[in-house]
Amino acid sequence: EQGLQLLELGGSVEEDYIRIARCFEATRQRCCRLEQDGRRAREQLARVEAERAALEVKLKHARNQVEVEMKKRHRAEAELEKQERKLQLVLELLMREPWGTEALSREQCSVLSALAGWRLGAALAPIRRSSAVDESCQSLLSHSDISYDRTEDDVVRS
Repeated sequence: EQGLQLLELGGSVEEDYIRIARCFEATRQRCCRLEQDGRRAREQLARVEAERAALEVKLKHARNQVEVEMKKRHRAEAELEKQERKLQLVLELLMREPWGTEALSREQCSVLSALAGWRLGAALAPIRRSSAVDESCQSLLSHSDISYDRTEDDVVRS
């Protein structure tokens, strides 16, 4: 457009050619700057994609580790419940049997009574979770808030 305007002004042909050449040079310089900007943007995109891929690998490892730890926790909780049931049975047996209370001192009987009462109360309460986990993570994340949906892991990005 500027070239056509220059020709219509009716100046000397040489001046018109110089103006056109300057316009072409300005356009060329702008194209070079845009090409450099595009190259920098592509390089930045490549770095960000590499970082994203590394983070996805870390996320996958973290998900696997959480899954392993949850399985360990469930096994440990099941074992704890099993041992608590065994202890409860032993305590009940000791408290019922006359030979059990005779063989034990009064202090031992009161401790066993208190322990049996506590265990019975704990057995009637909802399943207990590790208090260290509940107290330290309750405000941050609950295990029920964690999504284990792996559909994003399989998505191929183009």
